[in-house]
Amino acid sequence: MGYSSLSTGVIARIMHGEDVSKPVLQILAIKKINSNADSERYRILISDGKYFNSYAMLASQLNEMQHKGQLEEFTIVQLDKYVTSMVGKDGAGKRVLIISELTVLNPGADVKAKIGEPVTYENASKQDLAAKPAPPPVAAHKKEPAHNNNNNNNNIAMNSSINAGMTHPISSLSPYQNKWVIKARVTSKTAIRTWSNARGEGKLFSMDLMDESGEIRATAFKEQCDKFYDLIQVDSVYYFSKCQLKPANKQYSQLDNAYEMTFTGETVVQLCEEADDDAIPVIKYNLVPISEVSGMENKAAVDTIGICKEVGELQAFVSRTTNKEFKKRDLTLVDMSNSAINLTLWGDDAVNFDGHVQPVILVKGTRINEFNGGKSLSLGGGSIMKINPDIPEAHKLRGWFDNGGGDNIANMVSARTGGGNFSTDWMTFKDARERNLGSGDKPDYFQCKAVVHIVKQENAFYRACPQTDCNKKVVDEGNDQYRCERCNALYPNFKYRLLVNMSIGDWTSNRWVTCFNEIGEQMLGHTSQEVGEALENDAAKAEQIFSSLNFTSHIFKLRCKNEVYGDTTRNKLTVQSAAPINHKEYNKYLLKELKELTGIGSSN
Repeated sequence: MGYSSLSTGVIARIMHGEDVSKPVLQILAIKKINSNADSERYRILISDGKYFNSYAMLASQLNEMQHKGQLEEFTIVQLDKYVTSMVGKDGAGKRVLIISELTVLNPGADVKAKIGEPVTYENASKQDLAAKPAPPPVAAHKKEPAHNNNNNNNNIAMNSSINAGMTHPISSLSPYQNKWVIKARVTSKTAIRTWSNARGEGKLFSMDLMDESGEIRATAFKEQCDKFYDLIQVDSVYYFSKCQLKPANKQYSQLDNAYEMTFTGETVVQLCEEADDDAIPVIKYNLVPISEVSGMENKAAVDTIGICKEVGELQAFVSRTTNKEFKKRDLTLVDMSNSAINLTLWGDDAVNFDGHVQPVILVKGTRINEFNGGKSLSLGGGSIMKINPDIPEAHKLRGWFDNGGGDNIANMVSARTGGGNFSTDWMTFKDARERNLGSGDKPDYFQCKAVVHIVKQENAFYRACPQTDCNKKVVDEGNDQYRCERCNALYPNFKYRLLVNMSIGDWTSNRWVTCFNEIGEQMLGHTSQEVGEALENDAAKAEQIFSSLNFTSHIFKLRCKNEVYGDTTRNKLTVQSAAPINHKEYNKYLLKELKELTGIGSSN
């Protein structure tokens, strides 16, 4: 069987700076490497039949081809888009070939053998390179003409004139300076994001840089995104020069800097391998106990650390506005404050997360989301997640959890309470009726001691959207598919949500009240999943669950509001919380009431 001819001898020319259009090469080996725990990378051994290069890397967007087995040994490919960049100090490091687009011409299963007897391109003779001389050492400072295959072979290393003595502090940068160099640590890096609008399509990624004077956000678009994304790693220190400065867009950056940087075609980045790297501050974490997150503001950024106690299923949904598919996964973190909180991962972080070993997870700059009184965390752009970090807090947390520390978590920060601050005046049902509570524009709240008389099993649950932040009732489409009208998406599963109605009474009268999901789970002593499955599949178990609540007494905090149903106005009570009776505190209340009624203890 015939196969495509290799572009013999081109690797030496490419690696010495020549722009070769669409060379045809053979993959001899491919290996997964982990230069960054948060990023999947593949290194390949590639040959043109005469020379081979072992310093070739796949850009992250090609990982899917490797996952599908399309880049196996002996596969012949055409490089449609690539860059070469020097990684090292003063141009003395290794030149790396970064492949961002390629076409498979012949699968390895068809070729079945290595073509030729290639040797390392570094042994190339001068005759092989005579066709086109290599660019001068300072090529990174010159804007090269565009080529048909849109490659950019600018060198990532600076020349020897760049040194620590010439660097500027980040805090001194402004759009009015043209010549500057900063030495900074990369504290965070976003995933590559794409966009498409009437003006075209593109991609970008951002990073946060820090030195001893401050921080600044930098963003690389399109070609610069391809060139630098795989080369710049979080926690490493680099020299940066020839970026454009402009006023910062505070919608996307919370850093304390009036400006931000944009990479250009002339931007130069050099890895700093000097012994004085320690002079650049390391990433600092202002770790907050999970219990304190409940008191923080919505949308605030927070650093925290916890054990991943539970891992939710990977969920996929389609945006109603962009029709773009998103993937997410919810984790439950616990810590030594005996508190738990939900953390949402997105995209590749969600897909690749492995929580079977219940790792320690540290997050920096994660956003707080509030919904119905509950707080959760979301790992967004610019956030950092570290798994099992080597810091004292992580080791202490691991010891606590491994010795049973996470078995009795009392505070669920992400639990939805349905309300904010409200009055907890003691009243009887008769008092509430006589005072006409709930008839105003806003709801009224009160608390009372009451006994559960009847708990309805009918309509005590509904099937809801499986998304964490959506509780919309789903429509059964048949064939095990359920549609959420709010998310405009089909799911193969659903979650049960409780909507329990019960009759409770004090010494003055009885009232019907409604308990939503979290309160229902608490009072019934079972999860919504357990209750829903029992009601649908096990009537005896359901009867046992519901009857166990009859004739039990609780302190109820109730929301009271008039609601209109058709032409009828009804006074509706909703349970905000239900707690066991603290007899000591309740007796204090009764004694106080008796004193007020009898006048005992009042001065005359």
